[in-house]
Amino acid sequence: MKKHRIVFATGNAGKMKEIRLIMADLGCEVVSMKEAGADPEIVENGTSFAENAEIKARAVWNCTGDIVLADDSGLVVDYIGGEPGIYSARYMGEDTSYEIKNRNIIDRLADAKGEERSARFVCNIAAVLPDGRVLHTEAAMEGQIAMEPAGCGGFGYDPILYLPEFGMTSAEITMEQKNAISHRGKALEAMKKELEHYFEEESR
Repeated sequence: MKKHRIVFATGNAGKMKEIRLIMADLGCEVVSMKEAGADPEIVENGTSFAENAEIKARAVWNCTGDIVLADDSGLVVDYIGGEPGIYSARYMGEDTSYEIKNRNIIDRLADAKGEERSARFVCNIAAVLPDGRVLHTEAAMEGQIAMEPAGCGGFGYDPILYLPEFGMTSAEITMEQKNAISHRGKALEAMKKELEHYFEEESR
């Protein structure tokens, strides 16, 4: 069986560390798109997490032809119609600080009580295979919008996602705790299983 290379469509060192750890026993070289020599122009204009993940993966695949993985993720708050949803990182504008974004979300939930404050981080992983087929996995980390931001760990919306099972926000728990329930980690674990099935089929 051909030994494949997995390219992850990111330049983020933290993401690369996570994916290398999760994919380690697949026996594949795992590299970033920069390490693979790919630097395509990517316009994330999809209408869902899955579409945006696939757009990124396809753009890098067009440069390398390897197995290419990409992710798209964000915070979904049902009380405000799913906003910021797929455009969470760009909610209120890319140049707006998360402090302002987080305050806006909390203010919009001022009258929300209990389950109405439910929210979740969602991550979709897209994998474009060497033959052009696409696989998708998706996972979530469930919580509630906190009454006030708390904690300095993590980034983005972490200080406002309260996790009832910990009694803290996702910015207050340890990185080990967060990795155990991470939306990206769970989506990557699911993708690992999909790739294992692909390799099994390929070897027949």
